Amino acid sequence: MKQLLQSYRSGEIWLAEVPVPSVQPHGVVVRTAASIISSGTERMITELARRTLLGKAVSRPDLVRQVIRRVRVEGLGQTLTKVFAKLNTPIPLGYSCSGVVTEVGSAVRTLAVGDRVACAGSGYATHAESNYVPANLCVRLPPEVGFAEGAFAGVGAVAVNTLHLAEVQFGERVAVIGLGLIGLLTGQLLKAAGCGVLGCDINPRRCRMARELGFDRVACGAEILTAAVTYTGGQGLDAVIVAAASQSSEPLIWAGEISRVRGRVVVVGMVDMHVPRDIYYSRELDLRVSRSYGPGRYDPEYEERGRDYPYGYVRWTEQRNMAAFVEAIRRGQVNPLKLAGRRLAIDEAPEAYRLLFGPAGEGEKPITVVIEYPGAGIEREEEKIIELRPKRVRGRVGVCVVGAGRFAQGVLLPRLSRMRDIALLGICSARGVSAEEAARRFGFRYAATDFEQLLSDDEVQAVIIATRHDSHARLAIRALKAGKHVLVEKPPVITQEELDELLTCLRGLGVGPAVYGSQGDSEEGKGAPLFMVGYNRRFSIHGRRTKEFFQDRGGPLFINYRVNAGALPADSWIRDPEVGGGRIIGEMCHFVDYCCFVIGSPVVAVQAERLRSTPPQAASDDSVAVIMRHRDGSVSSIMYSCVGSAEVPKERVEIHGKQLSVVTDDFSTTRFFGKEWPPVRGVQDKGHQAELEVFFECLRRGRAAPMSVSEIENV
Repeated sequence: MKQLLQSYRSGEIWLAEVPVPSVQPHGVVVRTAASIISSGTERMITELARRTLLGKAVSRPDLVRQVIRRVRVEGLGQTLTKVFAKLNTPIPLGYSCSGVVTEVGSAVRTLAVGDRVACAGSGYATHAESNYVPANLCVRLPPEVGFAEGAFAGVGAVAVNTLHLAEVQFGERVAVIGLGLIGLLTGQLLKAAGCGVLGCDINPRRCRMARELGFDRVACGAEILTAAVTYTGGQGLDAVIVAAASQSSEPLIWAGEISRVRGRVVVVGMVDMHVPRDIYYSRELDLRVSRSYGPGRYDPEYEERGRDYPYGYVRWTEQRNMAAFVEAIRRGQVNPLKLAGRRLAIDEAPEAYRLLFGPAGEGEKPITVVIEYPGAGIEREEEKIIELRPKRVRGRVGVCVVGAGRFAQGVLLPRLSRMRDIALLGICSARGVSAEEAARRFGFRYAATDFEQLLSDDEVQAVIIATRHDSHARLAIRALKAGKHVLVEKPPVITQEELDELLTCLRGLGVGPAVYGSQGDSEEGKGAPLFMVGYNRRFSIHGRRTKEFFQDRGGPLFINYRVNAGALPADSWIRDPEVGGGRIIGEMCHFVDYCCFVIGSPVVAVQAERLRSTPPQAASDDSVAVIMRHRDGSVSSIMYSCVGSAEVPKERVEIHGKQLSVVTDDFSTTRFFGKEWPPVRGVQDKGHQAELEVFFECLRRGRAAPMSVSEIENV
């Protein structure tokens, strides 16, 4: 299918051929009929992408601070790899469209195949021939509303939410500052609600359009100050909606000056937010900031997992705002097509961006452009695999990768692409854009969105899984049962039920070795699929040399492993128990495995305490001290801290036993004490390269995995 993308590195916009997205349980796949370009929001995205690296840094100092913190914790090389992986990931443009449902997720009960729908959501309702959209971001279109009109529903929901925040009442007089797409839609809705409307913009053409749409008064620029006086008899506006895009705080100043005492100001546009205190204080103004479509926005429980808010408690969710806007179209209260300067086919979509954001004079630019998809009503086979290059396996190990996120593109794929004797066949992701881009960058033969199609490829011998944590067990089990060798990123499971299913699968297939501590030269498990978990630290030069140092110690070890993990946002998917499993299951398993690897003995008892703060905070909830007793009498402790300074390196490991000691600092330096043993210094090595090399070496030689099923189960 065709999809409009933009390079975040260069700003280039192009029409790409990508696989059709796969359906997920809580959403639907929609074959797009029309989409619209939002001249405000998309201008911001495209202009940022077109800036140089220095320009991006100046525009987003918050991201620069994040990069600096990462350098301190992870080192310059690893941080730059992740930064460039982000820059190389294309941006799917668009967030408001309409079309026909072609696939329905297993958990969706409100939509059916064939339904005509309007859709919203950045990354979902994009300029593409097909989109995966969560069900709560879709509303049905009545027969009276065409696809081109319905494509405005996402943008229209922003305008509806603004009215709810402004709490406008029949007969009130309201000003709209900024007459772009959102401003002009807002004005039409205000008229439908029985309000008097005063519009303002610095662009004379947009002012003329507002008059044509029935605004009561229109002022150009600073004229609004005198226009407001005459329009209200000096009393001031009941509410002012700031829908302008400006780097100055002038629109906010005007809003305060034209408001009545105890009036309401709602900011929906991208304006400077330095509030003039004297004006707002003297009039006791109520300042509110609109967050896009309305309640539910940025809540993964609502948007991604379909959990609606109770109607009696949250009357206007983002989906209900969309439905209200569609109903206003049906009643003829708002006519969004009057704002469409052009209607272009998807093949001409890059031209639409030139029209909107190119060098033409401001007065010549349309308010918006509708993109239409001529093949929307034609039944056709949906392509979930895109071939990029001819077959060239020739005896090499055929590999496919599932997951094309930041970790895969920043850590795994660069290393895989440099390895000899393997053939990169397919790469799979749910929506296809990241898979297509990664396939081109790293030399895969094809990109896909259907995991089952990868498994049906007889040339695929090995599957590497690097998706979100909740899918690891399911994908690994499916690949193993298909006879594929599997390397799954940590954690292999996030629930006890998943662990039971995985162990049943491994033991049923004879995957080995089964005995704790058995190595790859064991006879156990030979002939069965190879299975490894991405516990990469045990494969680093630091881990291997430490293991060798204590090989003949003749007694138990004492390990103190300190992890300065840093805080994650409370809404991070990693902290979500259903998706990421939480940070302890999702990341601490790394450090548990490393302790077990060095000691060579399983954990038989555990004690743990976490920080408890008042009020509870995410960083405190994730900060845990763990003491583990091993079967051979060794004791290992892990202090996993999310409340430390970013200036402290991430990891430090101290190991002591039989008058021998080892100190590893952030897997960059390891020093040995108690006997002559050369230190390990140089580039940070957490074992990712060696892990991949060991996996493929075992596969080629028919050897069992270097970690036993019992070790994986124990961790």
